[in-house]
Amino acid sequence: MDNCGKTGAQAAARLSVAPMMDWTDRHCRFFHRRFSKRALLYTEMVTSGAVLNGDRDRLLGFDRQEHPVALQLGGSEPGELAQAVRVAMEYGYDEINLNVGCPSDRVQSGCFGAALMRTPALVAECVQAMMAEAGAVPVTVKCRIGVDDQDPEEVLPDFLQRMSDAGVKTVAIHARKAWLQGLSPKENRDIPPLDYDLVVRMKERFGHLTIAINGGIPDLTSAQALIARGLDGAMIGRAAYHSPAILGAVDRDIFGDDVAVVTGAEAVTAMLPYIERELGRGARLNQITRHMLGAFQGMPGARQWRRVLSEGAHLPGAGPELVERAMAGVSPRQEEARKSA
Repeated sequence: MDNCGKTGAQAAARLSVAPMMDWTDRHCRFFHRRFSKRALLYTEMVTSGAVLNGDRDRLLGFDRQEHPVALQLGGSEPGELAQAVRVAMEYGYDEINLNVGCPSDRVQSGCFGAALMRTPALVAECVQAMMAEAGAVPVTVKCRIGVDDQDPEEVLPDFLQRMSDAGVKTVAIHARKAWLQGLSPKENRDIPPLDYDLVVRMKERFGHLTIAINGGIPDLTSAQALIARGLDGAMIGRAAYHSPAILGAVDRDIFGDDVAVVTGAEAVTAMLPYIERELGRGARLNQITRHMLGAFQGMPGARQWRRVLSEGAHLPGAGPELVERAMAGVSPRQEEARKSA
């Protein structure tokens, strides 16, 4: 479990939870942090224009308990991205990440995200402008292996070389192409075939880069297997969101800490004071609990847990007592069995 002297976000990248639009907001991240102290958590992608023109506290604010946390920015204009980083620095993020992988229509229309795989020179300009404002905070890139008719065997090495030349030290690679023509964003998460071997070869070729792999990783066992092939880290997305309890063993199994596995019940219980506080600040219960529905995935009582929260969390006056009532039907014996596994 040696991290070879890496510190901060670079070391935390050994296991990270991917940035996911409409999912990894501050409530989601606070919940995931109840399971793991060590995993690197990402914000949803925030565009540089939104940072400069929107409600900055709403877009960028986070609880200090979320550390280590990375901000993912979307954009393609170096000057605007630099200004966004300047603003973001006031909030204390551990890493600033540039999105070069999202295939959504919104991103394509703005000519950034995965579309930037076609213009690596522009990406290099962007990251250099961002670094000039980030100081000691690392600027990283999350990319695909290519887009549309590009040959990943040619495109990805060139892209990584350009990133390295620009000063980037950490890249997270989603091991699929993005088809910007013909596939929806949802289809782009499943249909293009995974090529883990290519990403492993890129690590062998660019040994000085910290390279984390993303795409279709269902559990910690799979993450460990990929790291064992020489990669520096694994990034889990939908599996961590839909079954967040898999994060409960991250500190023990991925980082090698001598700690107990955190169960879903323990994480949910730890959320109760946060829920009370956030409701007092004007939040609605369902804004928080929508990220907690998978806490007991695969366990007896999980369906009741989801039903009680789904039916009641949006109602006026709903609070922590509803969460406790929903949790009452979950089998504690199976939770304990999972913890000792």
